[in-house]
Amino acid sequence: MELTDLSWPAVAALPRNTPVVIPIAALEQHGHHLPLFTDSLLLGEVVRRVKEQVGDKVLFAPLTWLGNSDHHLDFQGTLSAPPRTYLDLLTGLAENFLAHGFHRIVFLNGHGGNDVPGRQAIFELRQRHRARADLLLLLGTYWSLGARPWESDPSLHQREMGHACEWETSMILRIAPHLVGDYRSAQAVEPGDAFNPAARGWITKDRSTPGHIGWPHLASAEKGEHLFRAFSADAVALLERVLCWDGRSW
Repeated sequence: MELTDLSWPAVAALPRNTPVVIPIAALEQHGHHLPLFTDSLLLGEVVRRVKEQVGDKVLFAPLTWLGNSDHHLDFQGTLSAPPRTYLDLLTGLAENFLAHGFHRIVFLNGHGGNDVPGRQAIFELRQRHRARADLLLLLGTYWSLGARPWESDPSLHQREMGHACEWETSMILRIAPHLVGDYRSAQAVEPGDAFNPAARGWITKDRSTPGHIGWPHLASAEKGEHLFRAFSADAVALLERVLCWDGRSW
């Protein structure tokens, strides 16, 4: 169900245990060869595929395209809500649905920079409503829900999401090839992290001059379809678990 298509009485008539999905993405630089709207386009396609399977059982809010992208601000065209502003945006959106009586809320994320403020948002919401025992507050980043797509497609070189990389370039090639520039001549930019597993503060230009991280020259539309199938299946599986939750168990 699309929130945007319903009247307020139709929303009021929904069971309060209907899961609410809030898709969150970004508008930011994606190297020399991908559009600024890449994260939102990709999450939009994942959500579209998810709706085909669970759309009549889940309430979908419209995609929130503004994300926390401060680390990309050295590249023209990037728009960002600073981390604390973005945290307030997410908690505010969730509070709206809580005020309407819904209590199973899932932020489905499509941008790495949203992960930390997103986790903080659901943590703070739970503390704010600590007297309640019926809340299910989740954040899931679509490429981190369990899929290991390289195992079913050995042609995939990467083992994790990069940025304007083999994975993202392949997926944009699958749904909007006319928006893809010269990815074949893009040089590989190794992710690298000499201090792992410690977390390091960084901005994108610390790691990449062109703006991409990974191996975009290895991309193909066929790989993109494989990735979409894997990631959307994971998201469906998560929502099925939300639908089946007994309202009590951890």
